[in-house]
Amino acid sequence: MIRRMNAKTLLLVTLTLFICISCSLQPPIIAMEQNNPFQDIDNSYAKKEIIALYNNNIMTGTEPDRFAPKQSITRAEFLTTLVRLLRLTPVQAQVPSYSDVPSSSWYYGYIQAATEIGLAAGTSSGTFSPNRPLSRQEAAAWIIRAFKQHPAPTASLPPYRDQSEIAPWALPYVQTVTKLQFMVGYEGSFQPKQQLSRQEAASLLYRILDYKSWSEEFDRTIPSKIQLGWQYGQTAEQYKQSLLNSNVNVMSPRWYFLKEDGQLDDYTDTSLLTWAKQHDKAIWAMLGNRFDMEATHDLLSSQSKTTSFTRSIIAFVQKYGLQGINVDFENVHPDDRANFTRFIKLLSEQMHEVGAVLSVDVSPELGTDWTAAFDYKAIGQYADYVVLMGYDEHWTGGPTAGPVASLPWVRSGLDTLRQDVPDHKIILGVPLYNRDWVIKANNNSVTVPNSTYITMEEQTELMQSYRLSPSWNSTLSQYTMAYFNKGLHHQIWLEDSRSLSLKYQMALERDVAGFAYWHIGGETPDIWTSLSNAERYSSYSFY
Repeated sequence: MIRRMNAKTLLLVTLTLFICISCSLQPPIIAMEQNNPFQDIDNSYAKKEIIALYNNNIMTGTEPDRFAPKQSITRAEFLTTLVRLLRLTPVQAQVPSYSDVPSSSWYYGYIQAATEIGLAAGTSSGTFSPNRPLSRQEAAAWIIRAFKQHPAPTASLPPYRDQSEIAPWALPYVQTVTKLQFMVGYEGSFQPKQQLSRQEAASLLYRILDYKSWSEEFDRTIPSKIQLGWQYGQTAEQYKQSLLNSNVNVMSPRWYFLKEDGQLDDYTDTSLLTWAKQHDKAIWAMLGNRFDMEATHDLLSSQSKTTSFTRSIIAFVQKYGLQGINVDFENVHPDDRANFTRFIKLLSEQMHEVGAVLSVDVSPELGTDWTAAFDYKAIGQYADYVVLMGYDEHWTGGPTAGPVASLPWVRSGLDTLRQDVPDHKIILGVPLYNRDWVIKANNNSVTVPNSTYITMEEQTELMQSYRLSPSWNSTLSQYTMAYFNKGLHHQIWLEDSRSLSLKYQMALERDVAGFAYWHIGGETPDIWTSLSNAERYSSYSFY
């Protein structure tokens, strides 16, 4: 008995010395706390999954040391985990999508991010019910949508015993999530209306995270797109500051303009040249005609003047080391169509000789005199890029009030251009501005006397000042709002992070070369997060 005690004591002393030596070599690690941050999951069947999701910053507890595994997960909580799993960034959107999701709530940015990529919608018009428990059939739908799967035909799998309880809209999603074996029933039942527990959610999300062909997508490099930002109404310093907070990689300052005598005005700011090099940004300086139809006609109709003019442009490109030129000739007479094409061909050849890029701005083809001078196919053949100015669907002086760039209108203009110009040569221009329309009603007829050009920031100020609650128009993919000022009825079709994100995704589906923004400084900060999310999410291919 005494010998046994001595042996045990010796063993304890030896272990103590070993631990002390180890402590002197490295910081102490409490394995239980590191592997299990929660006090209430030891008996959970999803303990391993919960810990893995916590360590991957996908799922957290209800309190610092509690997970509440058997508690129902809310719609806001589950959607937040999906956004994190997809590696998207919360969006502090200026325009809230739902009246019951305040911007002060912890889940606001996650719900906005999911809504903007089309992952989630509300429970009714303008509401989301963020704190309502999530049902199993709702979870199935969100998973299938999030990972871009096509819902299976309802007869593709043997039916569940409680299939009649599954909502008709949810049945294809339930069938698909079952086929993928991410969610399965219990004893032949799916239990569609049962609330999903937090440990069930963890188990489900872990299976997706462990699905290699999908999880590999999250680490894939996203090909960079052209992100061109036009300068307008800003000093060089203001432009620089705006660029630092943007996604722009190609600067387009308004430096060169056609003069009445056919010569070239030069407004080059050399400080921007230096700054662009320091910040690894290309410069495609803008070349404009100031909407001067007569001066443009005089230039284009004279071969000698056109030749001299293009030489002047090339001289500036070489003198300042520009990477490109962005031609913005508008209000060109229809009779100058052939001459404009000849000018673009000549300029393109000379630009390529000096290793520079030529991009040409065009308006959407609407069959009017405004675009009659554009031979889209020829311009696409000679220029490196064709920039579609996807805005001014409605304009001051036009016959009706309406949005600057509704999604159906932009889509139609882009698809029309794609018939003549290859996708890899198209850059879609999107608006960072809006119009505040003043609408009068006289004898049941509506006239549109005018509209005011406003930035997105000014749009937000109006919304807050008048305490407006914009409503979503799913046909136009835009919010609308109206107010009265001095007896006049105002209406705005909003451009915001959601509307721009949807246009961005539409263009990415067509694999365009990039995007252009009119104009830098007109935006609110949230749009850059939204567009980055759209680019990341659009790059995923879940097979």
